[in-house]
Amino acid sequence: MSYNKPVPVPDDLSKPFWKAAKERSLSIQRCQHCGYYSHPPDVVCPKCRGLEPSFKFEPVSGRGRIKSWIVMQDAFLPGFVDDLPFVIAIVELEEQEGLRLVTRLVNSSDANVKIGAPVSVVFEDITPAITLPQFKLE
Repeated sequence: MSYNKPVPVPDDLSKPFWKAAKERSLSIQRCQHCGYYSHPPDVVCPKCRGLEPSFKFEPVSGRGRIKSWIVMQDAFLPGFVDDLPFVIAIVELEEQEGLRLVTRLVNSSDANVKIGAPVSVVFEDITPAITLPQFKLE
């Protein structure tokens, strides 16, 4: 079976994120000057605004809490039709207040999703080169 949904295309900034995901690790860009995690990856730290940015991707726990969510009722793209309805959430990782990722919840329905619910990362191989981090309810 082929994957018929959009596939992420890593760029120079995001390659370490996708490399780590392929190895089943959630790694987030972190400023080496002030220690602030930044996602999505950027060229300037949003906290210290260092003139000489220095970032390193570091593994994080993969645990967090739901900050917001929505149930998708319309596929928008043909590849998602068979998945309807599904839940998209904003997850705040436990490592830092405000460190958030937009994700699909893989084991959820609108009946069991609540703001503040604990979640953890899971990984799905979608192509030989790309592994997609997603989250599941705990």
